Parts: sequence; C-alpha cells; structure tokens
Amino acid sequence: MATAKKKIRQTSSLDDRTKEYAEAVVAGVIVAGPHVRNACRRHLKDLKDGSKRGLIFDQAAAEYAFNFFETVLKLSEGQFEGRAFELHPSQAFIIGSLFGWKRADGTRRFRRAYIEQGKGNGKSPLAGGIGLMGMSADGEAGAQVYAAAAKREQAGILFADAVKMVKQSPALNKRMEFSGGPGREFNIAHHASGSFFRPVSRDTGKTGSGPRPYFVLADEVHELPDRKIIEMLERGFKFRRQPLLFMITNSGSDRNSVAWEEHEHAVKVAAGHTEAVNDPVFVGEPLDDTTFSYVCSLDDGDDPLTDPTCWIKANPLLGVTITEQYLSEVVAQAKSIPGQLNGILRLHFCIWTDAETAWMTRSTLEPALVEFDPKDYEGEQVWIGLDLSQNRDITALGAVVRTGTDANNKPLFDAWIEAWTPGDTIQARELRDKIPYTVWKQQGFIQAPAGESINYRHVAQTLAEYAERYDIQMVAYDRFAFKRFEEDVDEIGLALEFVEHPQGGLKKGKATEAMQKAAKAKGEQAEGLWMPGSLRLLEDALLEGRVRLLKNPVLVSAMMSAVTETDKWDNSWLAKTRSINKIDAAVALCMAFGAAHAGDAVVQPKYQLFFS
Repeated sequence: MATAKKKIRQTSSLDDRTKEYAEAVVAGVIVAGPHVRNACRRHLKDLKDGSKRGLIFDQAAAEYAFNFFETVLKLSEGQFEGRAFELHPSQAFIIGSLFGWKRADGTRRFRRAYIEQGKGNGKSPLAGGIGLMGMSADGEAGAQVYAAAAKREQAGILFADAVKMVKQSPALNKRMEFSGGPGREFNIAHHASGSFFRPVSRDTGKTGSGPRPYFVLADEVHELPDRKIIEMLERGFKFRRQPLLFMITNSGSDRNSVAWEEHEHAVKVAAGHTEAVNDPVFVGEPLDDTTFSYVCSLDDGDDPLTDPTCWIKANPLLGVTITEQYLSEVVAQAKSIPGQLNGILRLHFCIWTDAETAWMTRSTLEPALVEFDPKDYEGEQVWIGLDLSQNRDITALGAVVRTGTDANNKPLFDAWIEAWTPGDTIQARELRDKIPYTVWKQQGFIQAPAGESINYRHVAQTLAEYAERYDIQMVAYDRFAFKRFEEDVDEIGLALEFVEHPQGGLKKGKATEAMQKAAKAKGEQAEGLWMPGSLRLLEDALLEGRVRLLKNPVLVSAMMSAVTETDKWDNSWLAKTRSINKIDAAVALCMAFGAAHAGDAVVQPKYQLFFS
C-alpha cells in the first residue's frame, strides 16, 4: 500500500551500489563469470545512453528497495537466524537493477528476470523478499504474488522462506495473517492492501479463478517439464502496469527445456547490449529491454575440480552462505565417485551437463574388495537388504556386519551379497544383457534355480539359513513383489523384522518402534529408511575405507554399471532404468547399509524437506 513506503527508513547514502558493483566486476576487482560481466557492461552502457530508448535509472527507487530488505526483512535458520537481510553486492546489483530501472512513463523497465547461480547462494530468500515487497510495500492494491514451481514441494520451499522472514520481522508480522497452522501455512494475506502471497505448482495447475499476478517467483526453472504454469500466470500480467516474473534456478541437463531456452535468451540479452559482441549468433538480435539477466558460469578453460579460484564465478556468495570447505568436500566426492560428478558440476558450478556418468570408479571400489568367509561371523548381528526381482532380472540379498570402529569412532563393516537369476532363461538373457551369467553360475557367484522366474521360496529358505547362522537384526525391503515373497516366508514359519526401504528418491519407509525409541533417546525425530540416506552411508564408508566387500563379480558389475539420479536437495539414488546393466546387487547392498544404521543419528542426508 502507498502508506507503507513512508514507514521504511530512508538512508542518506549517495552511493550507487548497483553501479559500484557493475564497475567493480568490469574492472576485475570482483571476480565474475562471462555472462555476469556482460550484464554489468550492459548496465553501465545503459546508464550512459539508455535515455535514448526512454530508460532512466532511479537511484531513489533502488535505495527504497534496499531499505526494505535491510531494515524490514529478517533472515531465518542457522547462522543467519534473526539477522537483518544485509544484501551482498551481487544481490544489491539484482535488486537495484530490478527496482531502479524505469521507463519514460515511470513504470519499471524489467518485467522478466532470469537468475542462474550455484546451489546455496541465497536465491530462495532473495526471491521471497521480492515477493514480500511486492505484496506489502510496492504501492500495488490487490497484489497477487505466487511462488511457482514444477512440484508443490518446490514451490513450498520458497514460500516457506517468505513465511519465516515474516515471522522474524516485527514490522511485517503484525501486518500479515497466515492461513494454515504453524509449519503448514499456505497463504500470507496483507489485508490493508487486499494482497496475498501463496505457492502454486504445475502439478496442480490451479490458483483460483482468473489469477491476476503482480509478481511470479518461479523456483527451480530447470525442473519445469514445460511452460504450462509460467504461461498460465503470465497471461494474468495484462491486468498490471508493472508485473514481474522472477525466475531462479540451478543449471540443468536438458537442452530441450524451458530453463535452457530462458538461459540462452538471458545470455543473449546480456551480451547483445554490450560493445564486446563478436559472436555472429547475436548479429541482428533485437534488444530486449524488459528482461534482466544474471547468469553465473565459468569461463572457457576453467576447471572447478582443480582450480578453486574459479568457484566464485558460479557462487557469488562464496564465503557468506556457502564455504570453500564445503565446496572442497563436494569436489573430492566428484573425483572419487563419478556418479556425483555431473550433479556437482551442474548444481555447484553452473555447468550444463549432458551424458550419464557411472556412479563408481574402479579405483574407489577395488581397495574394498577382499576375500573372507561370511561363516566367520556366525552368531554375530547381521543386517539384510533384499531386492526382489521381476521375472527375468536378478534378485539380490545384501548382508552387512559391524566389525568394530576406526580411530574416529566410526563403524567398520564387512559386507557381501547373494544373487539369484532364473535358470530356464539364463542363456537367452546372457546374449541379451551381455553378462556372463553361466560363468558366474559355474563359479558359484549366482544361483540359477529352474524356472522362468525366481521362485521366492529359494530366497526365503536362504533367509531361514541366515537366521540359524546369524543374529538377523533387520531385513530392509522394497514393496515391489514383497507380498508374494511374504507368503513364502509365512509358509516356512520364518519370523524376522522386515522394514520397508523404498528404492527411489521420493519416499521414506515408516520408522519402526525400535527406531522411534532410539531417536527419542537422542532427542531426535525418527526417520524411516530411504535410498538417498542409505546410498550416502555406503559412499562415505567406501571413501573412508571403512567397509570390506567380499569379492563377487555380480556385485562388481552392479557397482560399476550403476548411475544415479539426483534431486535439487542433492539427494541421490541408484537409477535402475538408466543404468548400463543389472544393478540389483548394488541396490540390495545399499539397503543393507541403511538397515545397519537404522538406530544411528547420521542415517539421513542434509536435505530431506517435504518427503514422507
């Protein structure tokens, strides 16, 4: 509302923070990538001759936006809890550009903004702050602000940042009203101006009748499968004089995507306004004065795996919200586990990736491969992972025992697998899969009972033998085909604790009563088993030399053939449909590792929001 402007403290500073950043980047005082350098050149060039196109930079308007962020907004969570939203110079450049540039009629110049940065650089809080300003302090009556994304959970993260900032800010909290209980909010209302802020996603595709958005904050654009949600909301812009589509994203891997189109356009927008354009692709490119571009990237020849000096080009808030130590750790992971490489390059270093990369290198796996006799652990506690196959696949059992602790008091393990494949189709599948099933069978590494599909009775009987030999603590399983297997378990009277362990990356199994008690004793919330957590535990054990794996070509083939899928929270899981060969043994081993840590505090990875 208009009166809100009077309540924001104005500073007396005459410094033009937007221009200062642009000049520092162009001069090389601030290290930035090629597209950000072009964006800064564009800004300085338009300050010089933009008036010929009716463009004026209103420094007072930029300062007003700075003051809203830095005197009204408060950050939440971690080390920033309750602190004022002090804009980093790169953020000040973005905010100053969006709110400072005006057209001849006094309305804002930019109607679209595309921001591409590495993960952990504060994109979501920045977007949330823009939404709160548009709703409550931009003089717009009935402002409708939407946090939009491909999935409800993604839109909810950006919106949740905004909710937390409101609750941290006395100035905003007393003027806003939430719909939904604590932690379940789905709407922020600013009744004085008749405005609201709410999340919306492509999978619902609904915002109510006739949305008239003022600001649309599109999160993780690289996850959008199409333009459905953006186009639906942009159609409502016709009712507003100065609407804004603010897009934020990590880099992606699909060059037939919405994000790649927006990325390419943003790169051209920045470069096409500079005097340094030599690329013929920009010849005749029309000027787009409505799109703001801030695309982080490395320069040609930069190698983030060997040269830390280039990291800041993709991570402008390096040393503020993301540390060099953290990036050093993820680079070490990328070097040791190729399956992590593409995700790390994409998420942390703004590199658009292409091909799948194998999960495991031989140099990482081989030190763990040894010979030992599982019978040496008779009477010991054992944790089991069970991957029940389809008719013509491999059924695998993974077994894990704890053998002690290392110098850092971390657990040590020995692990092995059992595998089955249908005997009647083994030769045909040997030709189809190009896997030496017959040799493995002859050498005793895989069992091939008669039949065109695995008779789960063989697996149940093996579990019964294990129950006689070992102290089985838990059998982790996926729901697929488990009911059929359970019938065979019941028939032979086998009583074990079976715990659900989904194989994909979106769901967690239900925590058992024992897991709940263990978590309660540590003052934590019980979490069920899931593949991202189990996979990370196995990776850590391999990298730290804390696990010995019984040599078995079935397991080696699975480990070397697997590829991973990764979500925006850096959760990874083994992807059967995208892997080169059969990876059932690797999946079973991961599940067993998750079971072996079920009572530990470290079972879950860092990012686990909005999963059930």
